[in-house]
Amino acid sequence: MELFTTNNIWMMICTALVFFMHLGFAFLEIGLTRQKNTINILFKNIFIITVGLLLYYLVGFNLMYPGEFNGFIGFSGFGLEAPLTESGTLDLTYNEGYTYWTDFLFQGMFAATAATIVSGAVAERIKIGPFMIFTVLYVGLVYPIAGSWKWGGGFLDKLGFYDFAGSTLVHSVGGWAALVAVCLLGARIGKFKDGKIQAIPGHNIPIATAGVLILWLGWFGFNGGSVLSADPELTSLTLVTTCLAAASGGVFSAITSTIMFKNLDLTMFLNGILGGLVGITAGADVMTPTDAIVIGAISGVIIVFAVSFIDKLKLDDPVGAIAVHLVCGIWGTLAVGIFGFKPLTNDAGEFLNADGNVVASTLDAANALSFLPQLYGVLAYAAICLVSSFLIIFTLKKTVGIRVSELEELEGLDAYEHGMDAYPDFRLNEH
Repeated sequence: MELFTTNNIWMMICTALVFFMHLGFAFLEIGLTRQKNTINILFKNIFIITVGLLLYYLVGFNLMYPGEFNGFIGFSGFGLEAPLTESGTLDLTYNEGYTYWTDFLFQGMFAATAATIVSGAVAERIKIGPFMIFTVLYVGLVYPIAGSWKWGGGFLDKLGFYDFAGSTLVHSVGGWAALVAVCLLGARIGKFKDGKIQAIPGHNIPIATAGVLILWLGWFGFNGGSVLSADPELTSLTLVTTCLAAASGGVFSAITSTIMFKNLDLTMFLNGILGGLVGITAGADVMTPTDAIVIGAISGVIIVFAVSFIDKLKLDDPVGAIAVHLVCGIWGTLAVGIFGFKPLTNDAGEFLNADGNVVASTLDAANALSFLPQLYGVLAYAAICLVSSFLIIFTLKKTVGIRVSELEELEGLDAYEHGMDAYPDFRLNEH
């Protein structure tokens, strides 16, 4: 019982840390965009976490963890119904390590993240009403169905696909939708002029920096809690690999951007940290510290080239969400297959999968067996996310419209959609 309580406490702490990440996302997004849209961005972020939790209670949790199902889609009922013992009391041995309520709340904190990723990519020009409709459909239905394919014991789980904490299940799910939304929405006015890329600086880089550091802190819960227990060996390894990948991603992103653009770009440094975090998330519990540094370093380099490539395609992503969450999410997922499950071996030196079953006797064989399921997983999530997000956003575009007017965009969404100013000049009220 003492261990059970310890596991629950650790999971609850991690839940709080993942919740705190939403402040980090909000700070990053407002910091990298313009002052005139601050209220709009904060409103979207608050809407996502509040409605996301309610939707996850109503349908999401039971879509994502339906129990016995066909491996593609299942539903075990509306709302929450805690498992009971034969005597009718709450069964505290749910999942052997933590309670049903702890599981719901921890998983619920992940659910809203996918829409938060999209929010950053479409900032400063999307109508808030259609964005809210998109959030309800994507977080309420698409994310949990996709999540069930692996975390709910679906067909990808049976194939051996591995995604420890969501490089694909969370980050790429948001990243694919962000890509579709940016394509359908178009660039901000002034971003591309006469065929040239024009920088649109964020209005508060200190706030953006604080946001990244908050996200890094939150990732202790994001990855650390995904161990689903307070196991000292796995949690400590997970936190070490997470931090090393973040540090490596930031450093190598800064070095690469400095070489390419001849300036010390803080925003690239920050996105490199996030890229390293996203990259390690799929395999944080099965990588060595050295592997984590390599994965983070490659993530950091990828970020610089991905941001530049996205700009060349004339896709406007104000916060670099597609490069961070989609591109590095794909890389991190494939990296699990490339690096293999090295820490997971038995006394005979045989290689094990995440469930402790022997999969190969040599490293090359283990890597070969683990790469193809990772590739299948990436392709499967690309398919469901691209199709579903396109259907939702394209339908909204053709019916109610998804983009604000030119006047609203130029003067700012705060005034037109909210009638508020994030930084009112109180001196106007002085006598």
